[in-house]
Amino acid sequence: MNKALISTALAACCATASIAQAQTTLELARFFGDCDNAGTDVSAAVGEACIIQSIINSFDAEDNGVRVDTLPTDWGNYYDQLMAMYAGRNAPDVHVIHKHRIAQFASLGALKALPEEDLRNAGIDPGDWAPRAREAVSYNGELYGVPMDFHANLWHINMGLMEAAGLVNDAGEPILPSSPEELVEHARMVKEATGVDYLTADFAEFPIGVRLVLAMLWQQDTNIFDGDNVTVNTPEARRAVETIMSLFDGGYARPNLNYNDSQQAFLAGEAAILVNGTWVVDFYDAEAAKADVALNDYYAADFPTLFGTPATWADSHLWSLPSTIAGEPEKYEAALSFLAWLNDHNIDWARTGHLAVRESVLASDAYQSLPHRDEYANTVNIARDTPASVRYSAIQDVLNRELQSIWLQGKDIERALADAEREINRIR
Repeated sequence: MNKALISTALAACCATASIAQAQTTLELARFFGDCDNAGTDVSAAVGEACIIQSIINSFDAEDNGVRVDTLPTDWGNYYDQLMAMYAGRNAPDVHVIHKHRIAQFASLGALKALPEEDLRNAGIDPGDWAPRAREAVSYNGELYGVPMDFHANLWHINMGLMEAAGLVNDAGEPILPSSPEELVEHARMVKEATGVDYLTADFAEFPIGVRLVLAMLWQQDTNIFDGDNVTVNTPEARRAVETIMSLFDGGYARPNLNYNDSQQAFLAGEAAILVNGTWVVDFYDAEAAKADVALNDYYAADFPTLFGTPATWADSHLWSLPSTIAGEPEKYEAALSFLAWLNDHNIDWARTGHLAVRESVLASDAYQSLPHRDEYANTVNIARDTPASVRYSAIQDVLNRELQSIWLQGKDIERALADAEREINRIR
């Protein structure tokens, strides 16, 4: 073989190997669901799964020497999988995490504290984060992630059904209840006028019912615990549960629907209101535009104030790194560059319906003009959460189990709340 050709082939081979060695691969764990057709055009994506994957894909497409491999994870078992990966010393290089889980993971030394200097050097300005966003990623005075959003429960509304029941005002806005008694009255009006349920939600699977009860507790200026004392079996909690039960007992809502079933019932025009989060606003807006979907006049409203103080359940999605990445400088630098990319795309993620975390995005015309945003603009002001707890997930599981035992199995309300309080005191 010609020596020149051999030399050229070897040079090409070595150059390819050098490029391969220079590339840093990040393993990323997330939930949000699957998207089979996510490309790199972020502006064309709709829904959480496709928007987040298109943001990841667009970073991957950059000539930056970093590749991101998204690990297959299931939402329902996500935290079990994540904890198993940490326990097996095989934690992902980057992963999404909720605000309420930061205390649990950071207290174990699992998460890498992110110095502000490192964030700024990577192109992330923590000074641009809203105060609530900075609080979300903070634990014991240190930052353990880059905030992605605020998300909260809304009332998603079928305006056609509400109008049929006479529950739309002259400004074209839905008339929402301002007391438990008015809630039942509105439910009766919808049922009599349309024959469908007034309200639907996932009361049988994920802890959506817990979030409804929490909202009504905060509206009564109380909580399930204050960091020290557990206060589940209270008159306020009983009144909150009784309010939900009044819908079931009146035939205005069904307690046995899971997440997917309740969502499909709403889209099929079988319920006037769906209680779900900000994360589905753009999805429902897109569905309402389809000719074959019964929902055709969609509105996203702040959670109504049924008691004295406006409040709704809220949380935040964050992006965190494992503490072990500190021993891999190149991978740490690559992970920070990816976090900066996510931070730069905060407006794109906000298109899902989530509330943005950057002050510059919140003040932008692009954000203000997002569909339905003005309809639930006050949600950011009424968003609430429980105090930080390393046992949050276990506490939530206990509440979900005991509340479901009330509306699915007929357990006495006071007994269920007493059992929940006793169990939470034991594990707290």
